[in-house]
Amino acid sequence: MTTLPERPNTALLVIDVQNGVVAGSPHRDDVVANINTLVGKAREAGVPVIWIQHSDDELKEGTEDWRYVPELTRQDTEPLIPKNYPDSFEDTELETVLARHKVGRLVVTGAQTDVCIRSTLHGAIVRGYDATLVADAHTTEDLTRYGAPTPEQVIAHTNLYWKWHEAPGRRGGTVETAEVTF
Repeated sequence: MTTLPERPNTALLVIDVQNGVVAGSPHRDDVVANINTLVGKAREAGVPVIWIQHSDDELKEGTEDWRYVPELTRQDTEPLIPKNYPDSFEDTELETVLARHKVGRLVVTGAQTDVCIRSTLHGAIVRGYDATLVADAHTTEDLTRYGAPTPEQVIAHTNLYWKWHEAPGRRGGTVETAEVTF
């Protein structure tokens, strides 16, 4: 249903599953395992797997915190998109890579739910993409000390509101890892 009619393909986005981003996140191991399952399904189906890697003043490029978690392995043929802003489209090559692969539908996984995941989902819809969030393949850190809800509540709320998200000619939605088809 994407508003990008010349782009019938799907891509899997793996956003910021970096050591310093997911350390201490709830259900980290389950989320990483689910992402690994999705990467395998996508590869088997010939669907592009696009890796996105954040860096900023606190997450310095080249550090151990900046590196992807060791359980996830990117193949050399899979695009790696460096970014400096929460929205994975903002000032990156993501749009160019998606256009090259004729992608109009995104399946989104990764971290952090309340920052980069939400920003990228909304950025995708605004740019004409359908964007499906994998409900059990994203996580976030505990920011309750700043007055935020618990991570579990943030994840549940994001899954709830994205389940029915839509815009003219575009659709959001959520799905569990076991239900993802490419």
